[in-house]
Amino acid sequence: MPATRSTAVRRGLAVIAALPLLALAACGYGSEAKDDSSKANVASDAKKIDGLDSVKIGYFGNLTHATALVGNQKGFFQKELGGTEAKYSVFNAGPSEIEALNAGSIDIGWIGPSPAINGYTKSDGKSLRIIGGSASGGVKLVVNPKKIKSLKDVKGKKIATPQLGNTQDVAFLNWIADQGWKVDAQSGAGDVSVVRTDNKVTPDAYKSGSIDGAWVPEPTASKLVAEGGKVLLDESTLWPDKKFVITNIIVSQKFLKEHPKAVEAVLKASVETNKWINANPDEAKAAANAQLKVDSGKELPADVLDPAWKSIQITNDPLASTLNTEAEHAVKAGLLEKPNLSGIYDLTILNKVLKAEGESEVDDAGLGVK
Repeated sequence: MPATRSTAVRRGLAVIAALPLLALAACGYGSEAKDDSSKANVASDAKKIDGLDSVKIGYFGNLTHATALVGNQKGFFQKELGGTEAKYSVFNAGPSEIEALNAGSIDIGWIGPSPAINGYTKSDGKSLRIIGGSASGGVKLVVNPKKIKSLKDVKGKKIATPQLGNTQDVAFLNWIADQGWKVDAQSGAGDVSVVRTDNKVTPDAYKSGSIDGAWVPEPTASKLVAEGGKVLLDESTLWPDKKFVITNIIVSQKFLKEHPKAVEAVLKASVETNKWINANPDEAKAAANAQLKVDSGKELPADVLDPAWKSIQITNDPLASTLNTEAEHAVKAGLLEKPNLSGIYDLTILNKVLKAEGESEVDDAGLGVK
């Protein structure tokens, strides 16, 4: 039975309070951070930027954070930072990365849209800024082809998403609503059973038959395909130009204000890394996988790595209009009160770098610092 309006409001408020704790980035597993800051190869005679001994960079051990993976593995960040050490922390969940940013344990991070929105709104717009884009795409609805043969067959089935209120959960709830089906966002019960399942156990849940499919990011989607699943829908087909933000670059506002030259160095390295990735896709894929092995002790097999890599677009554009749309979807689902995202972006330094590189500047969709 649907909740009463007052109950729904109370639930919505509860979820708003809880979202920073449960909204995993669109890419990640678990909740702990791993410090990967083995002493960088910093030239002893190189000049420090802004007098800093180090810049602390956070990212997820996932292909949707390919810029950070490759930039670390190939030394792009260290090259631009000169005598300032690039120190890395690898996270498994958005909330822990936001907490680290707020605590000063990292300065700059690669992260998904939901945690960025939650971190910004929870701090009343004082904690972070989105300063660049990194990746688009890499999210698919993968199903058991014996049970689901068409999109209409999804009705009545058990479909996993990574977690209540995370980026894929919101996207799937929005897609369900567009089909005219009803699901209680909190419980996941309704015309489709939305089963919140951690990405690291989703393949086993699929193999056991406890779920019929999943709306998940890469590489989980390709892991399901390797287990016999079929891609029924690529989320990119639902977006204009088949592009939507999956990974942003964030910075603490304090660090941005005090060390703009260091931020510029990291953004320049990010742009250089993205250019190299797009010009050398096979080498970049191997570099990303090599860094995954360093960070997690395990690389992805070819039958998972290859299709996952192909579905992710590397970009400097933060695709700001799609972030705003994703927030609207969360509001529509009843998982978020309408947020004030004004000022969440500061693309000034990125556009300076892009202009110097002869590349097109990017837009903040009216959500930039005034």
